[in-house]
Amino acid sequence: MILWLTIVQIAVAAAAGLFCVALGLAGRRPSDFSVGSLALVELLLVVQVVAAIVAPLAGNPPTGDLLEYWVYLVSAVLLPIGAVLWALMERSRWSTVILGVAALAVAIMVWRMHVIWTIQVA
Repeated sequence: MILWLTIVQIAVAAAAGLFCVALGLAGRRPSDFSVGSLALVELLLVVQVVAAIVAPLAGNPPTGDLLEYWVYLVSAVLLPIGAVLWALMERSRWSTVILGVAALAVAIMVWRMHVIWTIQVA
């Protein structure tokens, strides 16, 4: 994994998570801003998928379990999609909180993926 991409992903996901949780607790329903913040998180995850495919070919193989890494990555990619679908089907303030929780979960999962890629020894 690329360190700067990991840091950007964690920062954006954490910011989106805190933003959505704050909006939800303030009573706001899902809007273009809250859903758009999750779309940005998803875009960065797609970039991570491409980087995860290219990195081993470029001489940067993972040191940890590759299966565990890909399970985290696929789960992280599906999490914002599920949260946005939930928010669009049930348009309540709690749906906005769910968007935030999903973004915060993605931030944690990206850090764990970085640990699997760089620190663990298989």
